[in-house]
Amino acid sequence: MGMPVTPVPYDFIGDVLITPEQIEARVQELGEQITREYQNSDRLLLLGLLRGSVMFMTDLMRHVKRPMTMDFMSVASYSGTESTGFVRIEADHKTSIAGWDVILVDDIVDTGYTLSFVRKLLLDRNPRSLKICALLDKVDRRKVDLPIAYCGFRIPDYFVMGYGLDIDENGRNLPYICSVDLEKYGQRKKR
Repeated sequence: MGMPVTPVPYDFIGDVLITPEQIEARVQELGEQITREYQNSDRLLLLGLLRGSVMFMTDLMRHVKRPMTMDFMSVASYSGTESTGFVRIEADHKTSIAGWDVILVDDIVDTGYTLSFVRKLLLDRNPRSLKICALLDKVDRRKVDLPIAYCGFRIPDYFVMGYGLDIDENGRNLPYICSVDLEKYGQRKKR
């Protein structure tokens, strides 16, 4: 950890936890694994949770070397830096998933409440199969049991941003994943 940070307009970045090169290599591995495991599927759908999963899902799709389609859902469960435990669907997917092999793609699994809620909702819509793919997994924060079939990285209990993840819409465009110094961030918000 403790790698030098590329200059960015944020003064509240802690350490770079995962470099662009590490992300690229792991996303490629996940895409290759999905390609192998779904080589005989005629109806593969990657379903991303907006907005945090966009960069991850876009890069992941480039490494899935077989016919597939994609869709998105928008759900909300965070207020600032904390998960509220209440999940709100802001925009539902457009594709009927009945009979499809669905991979639910998300940026990070924290408490697990959001993905657990969405998973139950999707299972009621009769997909042929449903698996979860998450870029990051904060195992120490888990409050519900959740099967994650494809995991990019397990991380400690840090608040993180970059590569699609944000703090109050800041930092999504960073090419790496870094911790947020919440004390500095709190001071910044008071200014």
